[in-house]
Amino acid sequence: MISEEEKKQYNDYVKQITPNNNLFRNVWNAFWIGGMICLLGQGILSLYQFWGLKQEDATYWTTITLILLSVVLTGLGIYPKLAKYGGAGTLVPITGFANGVAASAIEFRMEGEVLGLGAKIFTIAGPVILYGILSSWIAGGLYWLVKTF
Repeated sequence: MISEEEKKQYNDYVKQITPNNNLFRNVWNAFWIGGMICLLGQGILSLYQFWGLKQEDATYWTTITLILLSVVLTGLGIYPKLAKYGGAGTLVPITGFANGVAASAIEFRMEGEVLGLGAKIFTIAGPVILYGILSSWIAGGLYWLVKTF
């Protein structure tokens, strides 16, 4: 049985090592970092359109550019530092997903091409793909039911 003194010591230890989070600062950092990522995307889109690409083509190239930037910054160790500071703001879907996949690939590359990189790269991507396909099947089935009846 654990004594009251041991419980108190443990609770004091937990309080000592638990990081002190400032909710307002975390929300603000997520807001402005996420906003800057979106602003960068809009700037890239506008630049591609200025260079003469049609809206649809510029959108595709903007997506590719944001993914490339995210992967390169992850490889250089910059994106993880940005994510630590910006928190949820760096989870803007394209860049956050690319960072997650690239980070998994980097982390497990030492285990080999097949069992490391090939298998572990889907640690992040797998659930997204799985639930994306599942939800599209459900939405498609509901759409079909509504249209049929």
